[in-house]
Amino acid sequence: MAYRDEINLEKLPRHIAVIMDGNGRWAKKKGFLRAMGHEEGTTAVRDVVEGCAEIEVQNLTLYAFSTENWNRPKLEVDTLMKLLVSSLRKEIKTLQDNNIRLNAIGNLETLPKKARKELKEVIEKTASNKRMVLTLALSYGSREELGNCIKRICNKVKNNELSADAIDESVINEHLYTSDLPDVDLLIRTSGEQRISNFLLWQIAYAELYFTNILWPDFRKENLFEAIYNYQNRERRFGKTSEQLG
Repeated sequence: MAYRDEINLEKLPRHIAVIMDGNGRWAKKKGFLRAMGHEEGTTAVRDVVEGCAEIEVQNLTLYAFSTENWNRPKLEVDTLMKLLVSSLRKEIKTLQDNNIRLNAIGNLETLPKKARKELKEVIEKTASNKRMVLTLALSYGSREELGNCIKRICNKVKNNELSADAIDESVINEHLYTSDLPDVDLLIRTSGEQRISNFLLWQIAYAELYFTNILWPDFRKENLFEAIYNYQNRERRFGKTSEQLG
């Protein structure tokens, strides 16, 4: 089935988030170093980003590097940081050609200086692009994000800038990294693993979860379209009954 032709373009998820898993297993399966898996994963990123732009998905967030990933072997971490820098330089044309704005969330101050500099430059160069927002979650952990959110709100209450009675979902949303993004509608995870791994825990409250056995380096836009087709054939009730939805 050509899933691209089956997608209802009027009912696209506003925000798709992806846990890009399986680079290391892909490399091991082929007898390569893990670094080769990460390198090949950038091809999947490009194809999926272009696929989203093609059908006018408004927001795509990619889990590129978690706070827990800092615990990996130093060589692998260094390789990932170098790959981040080279990919940003290489993909700036793709972003500009597709009118895509780059965004980043996470504890970005922990990134190497070179990576922060390159990231800042690409974000600034694409700031006026309107077609889609591509967000990279870098040095990101949802529990850390929520902890920081609580601290910021507590400080405002302490300084009488905010009433405790005024704290609701909208206030919490305003203090998250994703304050300018809508909630996630569709969360995709590759490689067969079926867990969330500390990713956007607040933002995926009502997201549809889609798990595939495909390893990330092999994931392509047609697989993305299949996930969206699957999403569109689910009933999203948000606590209501099927009868209430009509």
